[in-house]
Amino acid sequence: MRPEDIDGLTVGELLDLVTERRPDDEALVYPDRGLRQTYREFNAAVEDCARSLIALGLEKGDHVAVWGQNVPEWVTLQFATGTVGAVLVTINPAYRANELKYVLEQSDSAALFLTSGVRGADFLEILQGAVPELTESESDELSLAELPFLKHTILMGDEPPRALPIMGFDGFRARGGEVSQEELRQRQASLDAEDVINMQYTSGTTGFPKGVQLTHTNIVKNAFLIGECMDLGPEDRVCIPVPFFHCFGCVLGTLNTVTHEATMVPVEQFDAEKVLQAVHEERCSAVLGVPTMFIAELEHPDFEQYDTTSLRTGIMAGSPCPMEIMKKVVDVMGASEITIAYGQTESSPVITQTRTDDPLELRVSTVGGALPDTEVRIVSVETGKDCEPGEQGELWTRGYLVMKGYYKMEDKTREVIDGDGWLHTGDLAEMDENGYVKITGRAKDMIIRGGENVYPREIEEFLYTHPDISDVQVYGVPDAKYGEQIAAAVKVKPDANLTAEEVREYCRDNIAYYKVPEYVDFVEEYPMTASGKIQKYKLRERAVERHGLKGVRA
Repeated sequence: MRPEDIDGLTVGELLDLVTERRPDDEALVYPDRGLRQTYREFNAAVEDCARSLIALGLEKGDHVAVWGQNVPEWVTLQFATGTVGAVLVTINPAYRANELKYVLEQSDSAALFLTSGVRGADFLEILQGAVPELTESESDELSLAELPFLKHTILMGDEPPRALPIMGFDGFRARGGEVSQEELRQRQASLDAEDVINMQYTSGTTGFPKGVQLTHTNIVKNAFLIGECMDLGPEDRVCIPVPFFHCFGCVLGTLNTVTHEATMVPVEQFDAEKVLQAVHEERCSAVLGVPTMFIAELEHPDFEQYDTTSLRTGIMAGSPCPMEIMKKVVDVMGASEITIAYGQTESSPVITQTRTDDPLELRVSTVGGALPDTEVRIVSVETGKDCEPGEQGELWTRGYLVMKGYYKMEDKTREVIDGDGWLHTGDLAEMDENGYVKITGRAKDMIIRGGENVYPREIEEFLYTHPDISDVQVYGVPDAKYGEQIAAAVKVKPDANLTAEEVREYCRDNIAYYKVPEYVDFVEEYPMTASGKIQKYKLRERAVERHGLKGVRA
């Protein structure tokens, strides 16, 4: 595939092109399920799903939410929504009732596809908690006062309970017979590569998550250029244990693989041994992950039982990789050409990436250089002028990769994309004479826990809803395993009694597990500046001292 082949393609057109070129090559493999689909078979499944979406009455531009782990139906839906022009709204499987309700409401989703749950979480139970009136509906065609846009809920992988107005995936798929192939082709032909096709929620420094709107061009071209940095080709088999709901899974993973006519080998839910098994059994040549995933794989007690010598490349992203881990990935796992990528959801997501022939030192000390057709500037926070090589400033980027904007949040969009089209990432960085970038600071108070971006304000806003909490400040502290952990300094209301475990339990029932504070300290006052600004760095220093975290390296 050449760059000119990719330009202007929609997601559906991309799959059609690859199917035409590689009809009998494997497209999608789930070794533990015994599922193997060639590109011809995968495209047929996508088209069946696409016709079913049209049969539900979904129009171009309607929003379709998907909430679940990396199941085969998720991949099919990603390409089917891209074929009919529906916007795929990805929901974090770690979300609980409070977060789920917010995303469904803010996104105006017309349909929700979900699995039965993950890691002991019952999604049907959580859904009922988020939308209590769901149980009162007597028809599969929903009419909800709280969520007026939501008309359909479809369960992937299991038969739905009769007590709930939820359609099974087999029943959904059967609806496709109501729509002709010609009607599907007409719909697909009406799409434009600049249409929004994907919406992912990213936490903001203030308030609730924002829906990042990404176009066909945003994600198809970004995926292709990512794969170019990896030297991917049709012979490659890419193990994808990172979650589909995130750009890492559905752009760097599935789309990246398809743009290079290679084979997707997803792992439904990260498990170090299942990754090793997939690489071993399928002779995967590439694997994706955040540093903590690679550490878990390398340290698995049965690591030696699996042959990973088929590995050549991959992507490590999400947080900095220690040199000793990178060396083991190269020398022990065999991924000698593994790359490092940096970006954010608002940039589709990758801005910079190392190349396969970069020295190991560059792959741990930098996040590589700009992708092709991508402009990058390092701008002084003080003067607003471009920095000299080696000087720290804020990283800005411009080009095809910049999002369309935040859904229904024009003011927030203007805060990050200026009048000249530059996306202000909020990350501090340095660039050397050769254009290689080193990330030196964080976007305001953002915490990165095991590759997950966590914004303190979102957790603070939630904890304010606790009846015994009068104020709370959330910040990150160093952690050897996850890079950072969540800490909270809590003020309780007069005469209230509250324990740290009660605070954590309140969070566990309502927000994603990775946002739950590991450390909870109760305080009478916060350290303040003369102007009345809370000094979070002092709270952090005190927590590090109190919990014996001195010397812990992220």
